[in-house]
Amino acid sequence: MPLTSKGAATRRRIVEGAAEQIREQGVFSVTLEDVMARTATTKSQLFHYFPGGKDDLLLAVARHEADRVIEDQQPELGSLTSWAAWDRWREKVLARYRTHGSDCPLHAALARLGGATDATRAVAGELLDRWQRHLAEGIRHLQAEGGTAPGLNTDREAAALLAGVQGGVLILMTTGASTHLEAALDAGIARLCAASRQERRPSGALPDRSVDRPRRPCAQPAARLPPTWGDMRTRGETNRAAAPWTPVFRPVPFRGDSRRDRLAVPSA
Repeated sequence: MPLTSKGAATRRRIVEGAAEQIREQGVFSVTLEDVMARTATTKSQLFHYFPGGKDDLLLAVARHEADRVIEDQQPELGSLTSWAAWDRWREKVLARYRTHGSDCPLHAALARLGGATDATRAVAGELLDRWQRHLAEGIRHLQAEGGTAPGLNTDREAAALLAGVQGGVLILMTTGASTHLEAALDAGIARLCAASRQERRPSGALPDRSVDRPRRPCAQPAARLPPTWGDMRTRGETNRAAAPWTPVFRPVPFRGDSRRDRLAVPSA
């Protein structure tokens, strides 16, 4: 039975309050009593909207936060119509995840529920599908305007870019460093730019250089990452005195207390 406008507002208030509580306390510390106190709702109200209790509420939080992932990237994500627009989207993504850091109710809720259930897979899958469709549409727009090679497989390019972003976000959530996310964004966008530069017209001429190009990925080198251990061995810098950088391995604690809490879930 559809909710009334008042009922929908109450349910939304509970979900938003639960998401804020998770940000502040962590998903494993939050209780239904905490959510009821924060949202000024009774136990009967909460179970009316979420008959399954905490698991139902966490699933609703995950859906709410998945919607926010897309909303927080707008209007840039839906308007990838030029290289300048892609650059603005890049900045928006970096700003979002630098602000959130490791506090991600979506990731927390999915981890708490377990990443292998049909419901959690559906939430994650729908989010990634929506995100990828926006990126693919942006690439198609560049192709139509002559900004990148028409032969590119837009869906695969969008999937590769999104996979890089997801990996960068996961590393940021684990370490607090945004370097890898920045590198993934730059590499993905630079690949699209490189495709346009490599394209040749039937006459052998280069594409029109007047097309707006992305400033950062094409004109500026990506941020230098620390050398790998293999790089240091090649340069003969594996001893502590000679190495310009020493890898530091630091265990990252999990908030949870069960094997299920360690399941890999989409880091959106």
